[in-house]
Amino acid sequence: MKPMPRPLTEEDQARADMYALVATLLLKPPAPSLLAALAAADSLPARGAGHPLDQAWEALVSAAGTMDADAAREEFDALFIGIGTPLLNPYGSRYLTGFMMEKPLAQLRGDLHALGLARVPGVAESEDHLGALCETMRVLIAGAPGALPRPLSTQKTFFVRHVSPWYGRCLDDLCHAAPARFYRCVGGYAQAFLDLEREAFSIDDEDASSEPIHAETEGSLE
Repeated sequence: MKPMPRPLTEEDQARADMYALVATLLLKPPAPSLLAALAAADSLPARGAGHPLDQAWEALVSAAGTMDADAAREEFDALFIGIGTPLLNPYGSRYLTGFMMEKPLAQLRGDLHALGLARVPGVAESEDHLGALCETMRVLIAGAPGALPRPLSTQKTFFVRHVSPWYGRCLDDLCHAAPARFYRCVGGYAQAFLDLEREAFSIDDEDASSEPIHAETEGSLE
């Protein structure tokens, strides 16, 4: 009999939802329903006066209220699609080595294989896209069909190895890109959230970069 996953804590559910939102916004233009939901969203639970995540969330909610889906799609295309070479390439290999499809992607694929995770057939983006990595973190926290939630130590190891070394530079480029209006707020929110994750993981001084990633039942990433 397969083990049953434990119910997520309120904090872990919130983390998983935040990773899911960042992944969705970085991987595709927001649908009208998502913009409407963001525009009507409540404030985050208070983390202290002026907390960067609270401020970034309020900016994103405000921006969603003034953005229509067509304009958001045009902005997304200008940033991530474009003609020829895209303005932004949010891939780990690009930021870590200067080139696409390099050694960091091979190392990532090895860790995903050990976790029993694989890219869904037909998905165009490679696994080291920042949106795809956020989706992986969501799966590690909340689980997915064929994949149980993983312990915090595994989440930390994956984050430290594959997200932490480069997300800041990538999101800084997004926030300062000329076409970014709505996506400047997306980048600010993603930066504040991932900074909070990095701070939380750093409380434990154990070196996660050398921790092994253990095998698990095969699952899929959206």
